Amino acid sequence: MLSIVVPIHNEEHSILPLYDRLTAVLQLIHRPYEILLIDDASTDRSFELLANLVQTDSHLKVIRLRRNFGQTAALSAGFHEAQGDVVIAMDGDLQHAPEDIPALLAKIDEGYDIASGWRKERVDNAITRKIPSRIANWLMSKASGIDLRDFGTTFKAYRAEVLKDVHLYGELHRFIPALASFYGARVVEVPIQNTPRASGESHYGLSRTFRVLFDILTIRFLLKYFTRPMHFFGALGLAGTLLGSSMLAYCLFVKLWRQMDIFIEHGPMMIAGSLLLLAGLMMFSTGLIGELVMRTYFESQNRRIYAVREILTQRRRDKVAG
Repeated sequence: MLSIVVPIHNEEHSILPLYDRLTAVLQLIHRPYEILLIDDASTDRSFELLANLVQTDSHLKVIRLRRNFGQTAALSAGFHEAQGDVVIAMDGDLQHAPEDIPALLAKIDEGYDIASGWRKERVDNAITRKIPSRIANWLMSKASGIDLRDFGTTFKAYRAEVLKDVHLYGELHRFIPALASFYGARVVEVPIQNTPRASGESHYGLSRTFRVLFDILTIRFLLKYFTRPMHFFGALGLAGTLLGSSMLAYCLFVKLWRQMDIFIEHGPMMIAGSLLLLAGLMMFSTGLIGELVMRTYFESQNRRIYAVREILTQRRRDKVAG
């Protein structure tokens, strides 16, 4: 079964064309499907149109959020309600062509866990969208170790079990492949069409680039140090403690050996050494608290730090052989 998840925010002019094109493609695929349309507190007629549509098609489910929570929250709501074995996320502004869905599904059928869309020929403004996007994608690829050229697009197909291991918050929806790679998800990139918006204006601009950079730092930390925060904070703490202790030891040596007035002769060094020593101890403490939080997170929710793809037994082999 397929679940199509589409966040909607002030897209009244795109809803009906999107619905027509989606249903036409899904009927040709010949698989059971559902379409989840998440209204992220639209202020135009979007919800009115969605409410009318859901009365005419049993494949539709409309989820209306209480306020504008953002695209990540809207996608998370759709993923939570989705019943399909394969979940496809896409935007509701018709910049994602429903006709590309079979290409994404083909990669899932080949055994991949995530088929990520790649806007090979982008139609966006070069200064405000293309160049910042290329820089962000390059940084994200290096930070995550995932060789993707387009992290930003929402248009992706997922195996449902992969999404169960990923918890979204902030604006991390674009980094689901990187988060899923923590549990060994197999990711492939699929070229998709990128068409201009049929109407309205983009909800994103150049200002989003800075938020993406912060997200990249978050992803880097989560992927490398999520289960071992002490390795990150401990290294900083060790460096600060050793350097600060060395500077203070030198000041003490000079004081005892040469009988010098340390505060006058080496006041800045003594202050810097004290600050480094305190900062190092604080980093050690942060690392220890991080370790406690991490263990509380896994143990209180009975979560595992690994993901099993499949288990083979002799009984299963006999059944398959028979």
